[in-house]
Amino acid sequence: MDKVAVIYWSGTGNTEMIAKYIAEGVNAAGGQADVFSVSDFAQDKLAEYGRFALGCPAMGAEELEDSEFQPFYDAVKPSLAGKKVALFGSYGWGGGEWMNPWKADAEAAGLVLVAEPLAIENAPDDAGKTACTELGKTLIQA
Repeated sequence: MDKVAVIYWSGTGNTEMIAKYIAEGVNAAGGQADVFSVSDFAQDKLAEYGRFALGCPAMGAEELEDSEFQPFYDAVKPSLAGKKVALFGSYGWGGGEWMNPWKADAEAAGLVLVAEPLAIENAPDDAGKTACTELGKTLIQA
Protein backbone atom coordinates (compact mmCIF):
# COMPACT_ATOMS: atom_id res chain seq x y z
CA MET A 1 0.00 0.00 0.00
CA ASP A 2 1.48 3.33 -1.08
CA LYS A 3 -0.51 5.45 1.39
CA VAL A 4 1.58 7.04 4.11
CA ALA A 5 0.27 8.68 7.27
CA VAL A 6 2.65 11.39 8.47
CA ILE A 7 1.62 11.96 12.09
CA TYR A 8 3.32 14.55 14.29
CA TRP A 9 3.15 16.71 17.39
CA SER A 10 4.72 20.16 17.17
CA GLY A 11 5.08 22.87 19.76
CA THR A 12 6.93 25.55 17.79
CA GLY A 13 6.10 24.51 14.23
CA ASN A 14 9.52 23.01 13.41
CA THR A 15 8.39 19.39 13.55
CA GLU A 16 5.29 20.33 11.54
CA MET A 17 7.54 21.75 8.80
CA ILE A 18 9.58 18.54 8.81
CA ALA A 19 6.37 16.51 8.45
CA LYS A 20 5.30 18.52 5.42
CA TYR A 21 8.68 18.10 3.72
CA ILE A 22 8.59 14.36 4.37
CA ALA A 23 5.14 14.25 2.76
CA GLU A 24 6.54 16.09 -0.26
CA GLY A 25 9.18 13.37 -0.61
CA VAL A 26 6.58 10.61 -0.37
CA ASN A 27 4.46 12.27 -3.05
CA ALA A 28 7.48 12.93 -5.30
CA ALA A 29 8.33 9.21 -5.14
CA GLY A 30 4.85 8.20 -6.28
CA GLY A 31 3.19 7.59 -2.93
CA GLN A 32 0.29 9.37 -1.31
CA ALA A 33 1.02 11.14 1.95
CA ASP A 34 -1.60 12.47 4.32
CA VAL A 35 -0.31 14.75 7.08
CA PHE A 36 -1.98 14.79 10.50
CA SER A 37 -1.41 16.50 13.79
CA VAL A 38 -1.49 13.73 16.39
CA SER A 39 -4.66 15.24 17.87
CA ASP A 40 -6.36 15.00 14.44
CA PHE A 41 -5.53 11.35 13.74
CA ALA A 42 -8.05 8.73 14.83
CA GLN A 43 -6.53 5.35 15.64
CA ASP A 44 -9.24 3.60 13.63
CA LYS A 45 -7.59 5.11 10.50
CA LEU A 46 -4.44 3.01 10.96
CA ALA A 47 -5.74 0.29 8.64
CA GLU A 48 -6.03 2.81 5.78
CA TYR A 49 -2.24 3.22 5.63
CA GLY A 50 0.59 0.86 4.84
CA ARG A 51 3.46 3.05 6.03
CA PHE A 52 3.90 5.68 8.71
CA ALA A 53 6.13 8.63 9.57
CA LEU A 54 5.93 9.58 13.24
CA GLY A 55 7.27 12.91 14.46
CA CYS A 56 7.80 14.49 17.83
CA PRO A 57 10.29 17.10 19.04
CA ALA A 58 12.56 16.66 22.02
CA MET A 59 10.82 17.83 25.15
CA GLY A 60 11.82 18.38 28.76
CA ALA A 61 14.68 16.09 29.71
CA GLU A 62 15.14 14.76 26.15
CA GLU A 63 11.88 12.83 25.93
CA LEU A 64 8.76 12.60 23.77
CA GLU A 65 5.93 15.06 24.41
CA ASP A 66 3.99 13.37 27.21
CA SER A 67 0.43 14.72 27.11
CA GLU A 68 -0.56 13.89 23.52
CA PHE A 69 2.21 12.20 21.55
CA GLN A 70 3.51 9.63 24.05
CA PRO A 71 0.01 8.29 24.89
CA PHE A 72 -0.81 8.11 21.16
CA TYR A 73 2.45 6.35 20.35
CA ASP A 74 2.01 3.86 23.19
CA ALA A 75 -1.54 3.10 22.02
CA VAL A 76 -0.68 2.54 18.33
CA LYS A 77 2.70 0.85 18.78
CA PRO A 78 1.28 -2.70 18.85
CA SER A 79 -0.66 -2.03 15.62
CA LEU A 80 2.50 -0.76 13.91
CA ALA A 81 4.56 -3.90 14.55
CA GLY A 82 5.80 -5.19 11.20
CA LYS A 83 4.94 -1.91 9.44
CA LYS A 84 7.46 0.32 7.69
CA VAL A 85 7.98 3.45 9.76
CA ALA A 86 10.17 6.56 9.79
CA LEU A 87 10.80 8.55 12.97
CA PHE A 88 11.54 12.29 12.92
CA GLY A 89 11.57 15.42 15.01
CA SER A 90 13.30 18.64 15.93
CA TYR A 91 15.32 19.70 18.92
CA GLY A 92 16.78 22.90 20.29
CA TRP A 93 19.35 21.48 22.70
CA GLY A 94 20.79 18.15 23.69
CA GLY A 95 22.06 17.12 20.26
CA GLY A 96 19.08 14.95 19.43
CA GLU A 97 19.69 12.31 22.09
CA TRP A 98 15.94 11.78 22.64
CA MET A 99 15.88 9.84 19.37
CA ASN A 100 18.07 7.04 20.72
CA PRO A 101 15.61 5.64 23.29
CA TRP A 102 12.69 6.24 20.91
CA LYS A 103 14.45 4.29 18.16
CA ALA A 104 15.29 1.46 20.56
CA ASP A 105 11.70 1.33 21.80
CA ALA A 106 10.30 1.28 18.26
CA GLU A 107 12.62 -1.54 17.20
CA ALA A 108 11.84 -3.53 20.35
CA ALA A 109 8.12 -3.15 19.55
CA GLY A 110 8.66 -4.59 16.06
CA LEU A 111 8.35 -1.43 13.98
CA VAL A 112 10.42 -1.71 10.79
CA LEU A 113 12.44 1.49 10.61
CA VAL A 114 13.23 2.28 6.98
CA ALA A 115 16.12 4.62 7.85
CA GLU A 116 17.90 6.17 10.78
CA PRO A 117 15.57 8.57 12.60
CA LEU A 118 15.79 12.15 11.38
CA ALA A 119 16.58 14.71 14.08
CA ILE A 120 16.88 18.33 12.94
CA GLU A 121 18.08 21.17 15.10
CA ASN A 122 15.41 23.89 15.16
CA ALA A 123 13.76 24.64 11.78
CA PRO A 124 15.03 22.73 8.73
CA ASP A 125 17.49 24.69 6.60
CA ASP A 126 18.07 23.78 2.94
CA ALA A 127 20.08 20.68 3.86
CA GLY A 128 17.40 19.74 6.38
CA LYS A 129 14.65 20.13 3.78
CA THR A 130 16.56 17.81 1.47
CA ALA A 131 17.01 15.27 4.28
CA CYS A 132 13.26 15.41 4.96
CA THR A 133 12.24 14.85 1.35
CA GLU A 134 14.80 12.05 1.02
CA LEU A 135 13.35 10.35 4.10
CA GLY A 136 9.90 10.58 2.52
CA LYS A 137 11.22 9.00 -0.68
CA THR A 138 12.96 6.25 1.29
CA LEU A 139 9.77 5.53 3.20
CA ILE A 140 7.76 4.92 0.05
CA GLN A 141 10.53 3.04 -1.78
CA ALA A 142 11.55 0.74 1.09
